[in-house]
Amino acid sequence: MRTSRPTPVSGSSDRPTRLRAAAGALIVGGLLAACSTGTADADTEAGDDAAATEEALTVGVFLPGSTSDTGFMESAYLGYERLEEELGDEVELSFVEEVASADYEQTLVRFASSSDLVISVGGQTDADLRKVAPQFPDVKFVEIGGPADAEPLENLAYYDPQQAEAEYLSGAVAALSSESGKVGFIGGVELPAIVNASSAFARGAEAAVPGTEVVTPQYLGDFNDPAKAKQAAAANYGVGVDVIGQIVNLGKQGIEQAAQDAGAAMIGGPIPGECAEGSPYVGYVRTDIGTEVEHAVHSVLDGTWEAAQVPFGLTSDLGGTEFVLCSEDPETVAALDEITASVASGEVAPY
Repeated sequence: MRTSRPTPVSGSSDRPTRLRAAAGALIVGGLLAACSTGTADADTEAGDDAAATEEALTVGVFLPGSTSDTGFMESAYLGYERLEEELGDEVELSFVEEVASADYEQTLVRFASSSDLVISVGGQTDADLRKVAPQFPDVKFVEIGGPADAEPLENLAYYDPQQAEAEYLSGAVAALSSESGKVGFIGGVELPAIVNASSAFARGAEAAVPGTEVVTPQYLGDFNDPAKAKQAAAANYGVGVDVIGQIVNLGKQGIEQAAQDAGAAMIGGPIPGECAEGSPYVGYVRTDIGTEVEHAVHSVLDGTWEAAQVPFGLTSDLGGTEFVLCSEDPETVAALDEITASVASGEVAPY
């Protein structure tokens, strides 16, 4: 297994993983041919190594954000690390993080040129992915978090975390935790999945505590801007909101600061943290994007991969979603259990 941590492609001279592996095989072959003392065992061992390199599934994982964002990118990267540990020489993994939007297409082309499977995390990559995938018909592509109504291509599958299910629970917990009866939602980029999630948040709040006021959702245009997130959160808290739900990544740092300044609360995720005393968190939405990265790789290895819309979450047997509640209040716990069951059973539609 060969792992690499490429820098964003623009201006980079780093060559694709597969090309490096091939070059290494050629160098080994040349040295063996030139060495008059080489043995049959050495030739056999080199041949076995070359065969293993050829047979390994090459996988490129495109993470436009940071692997330390405590959000979707870090969650996906945790799945990447689990694959490294689990699959050994069955896969040859590489990834790239923190890529500017202007470089998305070039990054995807680079991965497609050297991979059997390309996994792209985030609906913000969708337009570039749909442009690149047809250029590489022999490569399989998976987009995680793209439009739930997008039509898959012959070699492009869509994995849907069904964020709306989780945000329905988030809205319910926000309403159950609110003392002012007013809650808010902050999203990153105004993508269809994020808009649907904000609608689900509002419906969950109303279902849990009828009459809860949900202020107009705010979209920052960026998942990773703490300053914008702090400003938006402060505006919410300033009009009486006392619990905020969110789908941002690094931006959570800004919301957390605004919550602490206002003595108010928020909901975290997709990676749960600690429910420490004095923390502004009332709970965490756990959305395990790493599970979807792992599923993509395993499905190619076992021959079950298909170019389809693949749902994850509460209503899917593939899982990947839960709500971690900080409160131990029996009534809140019971209410959340009931609402979670209603979503999982399909009794209620999140939006």
